[in-house]
Amino acid sequence: MPPLKPQAPAGRPSPGPGPGLQRGRAGLWTWLGLFALALLWLVPLGTRALITPDEGRYATLSLGMLHSGDWITPRLNGLLYFEKPPLQYWGGALAMAVLGVSDFSARLWSGLAGLMTLGLVGHTASRLWGERTGLIALLTGAGTTWLVLNSHFLSLDAGLCAALTLALCGFLLGQQAQAEGRPRSGWMLAAWAGLALAVLSKGLVGLLIPGAVLVLHSLWRLDFRIWRAMRWGPGLLLFALITVPWFWAVSARNPDFAWFFFVHEHFDRYLKPDHNRSGPVWYFLPFLLLGFLPWTSALPWLTRVRRSDFAPSFLLLWAGFVLLFFSISSSKLPSYILPMFPALVLLLAPAIERASQRALAWHLGVPALLWLGGGLAWLLAERIAGSDSDPAVAHTLLNGIGLASGLFLSACALAWWLLGRQRRLLAVGVVAISHCACVLIGLQAHNGYGLQKSSAELVRAVPEAFDPAVPVYAVRSYDQTLPFYLRRPVTLVDYRDEFSFGEQHEPQRWVASLPEFVARWQAEPRGVAYLEGDTLKELTALGLQARVVLRDDRRVLLAKP
Repeated sequence: MPPLKPQAPAGRPSPGPGPGLQRGRAGLWTWLGLFALALLWLVPLGTRALITPDEGRYATLSLGMLHSGDWITPRLNGLLYFEKPPLQYWGGALAMAVLGVSDFSARLWSGLAGLMTLGLVGHTASRLWGERTGLIALLTGAGTTWLVLNSHFLSLDAGLCAALTLALCGFLLGQQAQAEGRPRSGWMLAAWAGLALAVLSKGLVGLLIPGAVLVLHSLWRLDFRIWRAMRWGPGLLLFALITVPWFWAVSARNPDFAWFFFVHEHFDRYLKPDHNRSGPVWYFLPFLLLGFLPWTSALPWLTRVRRSDFAPSFLLLWAGFVLLFFSISSSKLPSYILPMFPALVLLLAPAIERASQRALAWHLGVPALLWLGGGLAWLLAERIAGSDSDPAVAHTLLNGIGLASGLFLSACALAWWLLGRQRRLLAVGVVAISHCACVLIGLQAHNGYGLQKSSAELVRAVPEAFDPAVPVYAVRSYDQTLPFYLRRPVTLVDYRDEFSFGEQHEPQRWVASLPEFVARWQAEPRGVAYLEGDTLKELTALGLQARVVLRDDRRVLLAKP
């Protein structure tokens, strides 16, 4: 029974604030909370070193675009690179131009894309099911592991996810407008813009996912009314205005672009296991279960969808198609299924509103047990870290996990207390924000291992490498972060991989063999070389004269003697 509140004396008004003032204060606290969430989201972007391969690759592409001034033809480490469209590179280059070249500006596009995704999810849920449900959707998204991780990691997938979420939300709100007799809603044009930005983010998959879901959903429900609300004329025009200029310009400058981009990078990548990214059909299930934490145990709730309900059935099919499409692909990376998570969050928000307080409290037990396991790992830190090749780095990670575990378990205790007092929204907020903070703490604690996959500290060992007059070579190996931290390209030696297309078209920009490299090295007055493995033995046998500046378990830096 709640405690009795003191009553105002008879005949006198209560001294408390009126309803209008209460709403104003609630709105103020909401906006302050969202501002704090944005700070929590953005500040950590620059606190970790970029790691190879993806972060270094996309940071280097943006840096190359900024330095060259060529915003049409992408170049990776100075070589032609047509594997992906340029939207991510443009975003990174623009951030670097405004804020300077740094880890923060390199990751800013991903961070802002994540915030855009949260905003779209919250706004859409608010329009469909009410403001309270919209706030729950925003909060649950902000605490979802896979959305947090991929928004703080530099890759193409956060930008693709934001663009596809704009398309998804545009379809849902455009259909709602059609049902309410407003067929000319601007949200359907927003959906077309989302499709165009998705294509500029990662290619034809930005069209395939929404298009396939629209067709399958219409067939499933035997309802084709949404096709009449698509605003085909202005929508196609808007799509063309956004996408055609770059594709036309890059094709005009590079005649081989179209074949490489559309055939090799789309059909071959999806159908052939040539990119060393294969996996079993259930490959993505662990990433779905872990990535949806702390809400994983609520996944069965999301399947209780009636086919007659347009938005829930559309969202369920969207999430299911993304999972199935990438599961049967020959190329798999964990972040590929990211676009299904906004749909899951939108399904989850009204389910949380409908659930009983007891059900919500019970479901918090699953993430609490998992984080309790993290706390136990921290207690065993001495034993675990002692078996690691670098105990100091392992200690840092385990201490971070221990801190995150304590924070989340405390948040769960507070959330259980709030649920017992019917404070559902506040309990969801406590769990979501604390889980977001815990994931970011874990990321930061992992930075010691990240540095082992980064050139951030490595290049400081050779100050002459920063001199533009000193050639730097990457011999039979390549660290994607090396050009970014040197702030200039390096010369590849006997290394192809994803550079094959660029090396074939510009052979003067690389060295094809070790003997050719040794001859060039001996002729140069100064030079720096990066290599891995047993390459040094081969170079020594070929007569290379160099001094070892730095060596670790994997890498060697050489300089002219």
